[in-house]
Amino acid sequence: MSHFETDPHLFGGELDHREDHAPGDAPEESAGHWVLNSNLGLIFSLILTVAAFLAARSHLIYGPAVPDALLVLGVAQMGVHLVFFLHVTTGPDNTNNVLALAFGILVVFLIVVGSIWIMANMNQNMMPMDQLMRMQP
Repeated sequence: MSHFETDPHLFGGELDHREDHAPGDAPEESAGHWVLNSNLGLIFSLILTVAAFLAARSHLIYGPAVPDALLVLGVAQMGVHLVFFLHVTTGPDNTNNVLALAFGILVVFLIVVGSIWIMANMNQNMMPMDQLMRMQP
């Protein structure tokens, strides 16, 4: 039992750093904090975008490794957007956001893998085109 329940005079009706609060009831942060985060996210995004263009157009990376480098840079770009622009963190107030993001990733993964599986199965089980053309009158 907390001391707020035993002594009603200590509870002032406003949230402060000592009290429990629901998600979204966190104290407001200063505008400078938001501007700094947005600018930092913009700088990271620009660096990652330029790095992706350089990786694709120059010969700094071994040719067969370029798709892997672009994949890594793309995942890093998504991480920057999630943290700096969408403010998705692993804090206790963001549990629902993280779960919704994980569910969205699961759905996209199932759709992509399921589509590839179906197309591979159809490719394996369909008659070759030259045999199909011979069957027509």
